[in-house]
Amino acid sequence: MSTLHSIFEQHYDQQTAVIIPNSCTVPTTLTYGQLYHTIQDFSNKLASVVPSHCLAPGRSVSIAYPNSLEFVVGFLGCGLMQLVASPLNPAYTKDEFLFYLEDAQSSVMIVPPGSIKNHYAAVLAAQERQGIYVLEMFWDGQEIHLVAPHARATSTLPRPVAFAPQPQDVALLLHTSGTTGRPKGVPLTHLNLATSMKNIVKTYELSGKDRTLLVMPLFHVHGLICGLLSTFLSGGSAVIPQKFSASHFWTDFKDNGCNWYTAVPTIHQILLRNPPTQIPNIRFIRSCSSSLAPSTFKAIEQHFKAPVLEAYAMTEAAHQMTSNPLPKNGVHKPGSVGLGQGVDIAILNDQGDPVEEGEVCIRGLNVTKGYLNRPEATAEAFTKDGYFRTGDQGKKDKDGYLVLTGRIKELINRGGEKISPLEVDAILLSHPDVSEAVSFGVPDEMYGQEIHAAVVLKSSAAAASVEKDLQAYVNSKAAKFKVPKRIYVTDHLPKTGTGKIQRRKMVDVFFKPKESARPQAKL
Repeated sequence: MSTLHSIFEQHYDQQTAVIIPNSCTVPTTLTYGQLYHTIQDFSNKLASVVPSHCLAPGRSVSIAYPNSLEFVVGFLGCGLMQLVASPLNPAYTKDEFLFYLEDAQSSVMIVPPGSIKNHYAAVLAAQERQGIYVLEMFWDGQEIHLVAPHARATSTLPRPVAFAPQPQDVALLLHTSGTTGRPKGVPLTHLNLATSMKNIVKTYELSGKDRTLLVMPLFHVHGLICGLLSTFLSGGSAVIPQKFSASHFWTDFKDNGCNWYTAVPTIHQILLRNPPTQIPNIRFIRSCSSSLAPSTFKAIEQHFKAPVLEAYAMTEAAHQMTSNPLPKNGVHKPGSVGLGQGVDIAILNDQGDPVEEGEVCIRGLNVTKGYLNRPEATAEAFTKDGYFRTGDQGKKDKDGYLVLTGRIKELINRGGEKISPLEVDAILLSHPDVSEAVSFGVPDEMYGQEIHAAVVLKSSAAAASVEKDLQAYVNSKAAKFKVPKRIYVTDHLPKTGTGKIQRRKMVDVFFKPKESARPQAKL
C-alpha cells in the first residue's frame, strides 16, 4: 500500500465510496467499483482533448474546484495517470491564480462549468499564451464531461489510459505560506500520501463501517488526506456536500448514517451554536489545523456525547503528525495534540540537539523531501539528522503527549488558513498612500487568530476612510481570508535600534485582547 492505487486494491468494489447528498444539485452515490470506472472514463477523456506532451508523467494539473465528485475524480485520475494534482482555492484572485499556475508549471487547469466565461476569463487569456489547457468539467449524474472551449480534440476516439503510479512519483503539489512571504510549493509523493493515510486509518481504527461528513475543503491537506483519502483506504464512505453549511450539516450527517467528522475549531464552535434536535450516534470527533480551546473541547464532548480527539498536522507532513488516541487506547487530553502517529517526534534546539522545550521536529515516510525549486528553504527546514523543523515550539509531558507552547515562525493561523504577514505587508505597501505597513495576528475567539495591520500614510489627508479603502485594496489582490479585519493608522511603528519593525510588539501596542488564546498549530 504505497500509492493512491492502493485504494482500489482492497476489494471494496461493491461498498459505497462517495455520497453527494440531497443538499447538492446532483445527488449521487457511487461504489468503489463505479468510482474507479468513472476515474478511468475521466482519464481517457482527458487524454482525448489534451496533447500527450501535456500529460507526460510529472506534469502538473491544477484543479480549481469546490468539494464535489468532480474534484474527487479529477484528483484521483491525475494521480493514477502519474500526473501531479495541484488543487487551488476557487476563491483566489487573478494574481494568485497566475502565481500558482506559473510556480507549478501547470499544463492543464480544470474548473467548474461556466467558469471560463464568468470567472476565469482573465486567467484563461493570460494562460493561453503559455499553452495551458483550461477545461470545464462536470458530472451529469451518469458520467463525467470535459469541455474544452479553447482546445482542439487530439484524437477522435478515447485513448485507453494505463494506470502505473510509482511510490516516489509526486502525486500532490500544495503551497504553504512561508516566512519570506512567497508561498512555497510542497511536493508530496504517492508514498508520502499513502503513509499518512495508513497512519490516520490506524489512529482512529477506520473501517468499512465508518462514514464521514466531509466539511473541510479538499484543496487543503486536512480535508483531502484525512477526510477523503484515509476514508477511501479504509473502505468507508465519504459524504461530500459542496461546502460546510450549519443548516444542512446535521441533516446530511444523520440522513447518510455518518458516525465521525474532522474539522477546525471554528466549525466546531458553529455547530455548538446550531445543535441538532436529536444527537446522532457519533463514534468520535476530530479537531485539527488550529488549537482547540479546552473550554470548547469540554463543550463539544458534553453536547455531542462523543470523544474529541485533537490532532496536529501540517502540509509538509502530508497532514497528520500527532493525535490523541481513541478512549479505549489511552487518555485524550485537553490542551495536548497527543502522541506521534507513525512519525518520530523530537524536541530540538537551533543546533538540532534534544532539549526539554524547543522546536517540534518530525521524521517519517509521510514527510516531503523538500520544497519545489527552493533548495535554500529546503536546507533550512531540515536538521543534520533529517528531522523536519515545524516552526512550532513545544514540549512533551510525562506521558509523552505533545503540548504546543508557542510559535517560532510568524505565520498567522486564521481558522486553519496559514497566512504570511509579509505577503499582506507587500500588498499594503504597494498602495500609493502607504509609506510603512506591518500585519500581525491577534487572538480571536472564533478563528483562533485574526489578521490586523498598522500603516503609516504618506499624507495625513488620506486618513479619513483609509481602513475600508485599504481593506478593499487587499481584497482585490488576495483571497478574502487574507484581508485584515482591522487596519490602524499611526504616525510611527515600533522598531529596533537597526530600524527593523518589531512585528511581535504590534499586538501589545494596537490590540487589547479580551482574553489570551493558545498558540495556533499548523495545518
